[in-house]
Amino acid sequence: MNQDKEAFSHHISQQFNEELEEIRTLMLEMGGLVEMQVNDAIVALIEGDAKLAELVREKDDAINQMERKIDQECMRILARRQPAASDLRLVISISKIIVDLERIGDEASKIARRAQYLVEEGQAPRGYVECRHIGYHVRKMVQDALDAFARFDSDQAFAVAREDKVVDQEYKTAMREMVTYMMEDPRSITRVLNILWVLRSLERVGDHARNVAEHVIYLVKGTDVRHLGLKNMEEQLKKD
Repeated sequence: MNQDKEAFSHHISQQFNEELEEIRTLMLEMGGLVEMQVNDAIVALIEGDAKLAELVREKDDAINQMERKIDQECMRILARRQPAASDLRLVISISKIIVDLERIGDEASKIARRAQYLVEEGQAPRGYVECRHIGYHVRKMVQDALDAFARFDSDQAFAVAREDKVVDQEYKTAMREMVTYMMEDPRSITRVLNILWVLRSLERVGDHARNVAEHVIYLVKGTDVRHLGLKNMEEQLKKD
């Protein structure tokens, strides 16, 4: 166990320690479910699996319920325990991370809905290769951001933030290719528009994964790195 993690592991009140561990565990469970949703939505799209797409959409409500439950627990701890220092950062970070996780779940549901549309059209459009590549990339970002939280690892969190820039570039390239294809074959417009929306949702998943990573950095270092460029973010991490 590293020194940063130890700071979040010892409390005078055993019950308080258990309450903090409970919301931490619940958040990681929610994150695991969201990560699975993203993966299943991509698989449903690539394999044309309408049933899997429907399951992804049905589970969105469970994610929303988890967010509400964890948020209520965070508010209760803040009101009753009035935590300070690292404990306060933990509760605040979790309350913010679950918002991004819920939004990742929303994007997975949107991808699943587009997958259903494409199955109904019955013809695989261009863009599946790009969706699969970017999709697995952003799913890995979500996984790594959650792992960084579990490990209290600010370096891994920064690596996730850095990956978001790569995803943004891949997204722009894929969008240009899809627009060019529509211009060359106007008959493909309806199908490719669905792919454009999928790509947009995947890019948003990457953005939310970066947000989670930034909350992890705040949790571990006590430094708010939101709205900073990568260079300034790295300089802030080196100062601490």
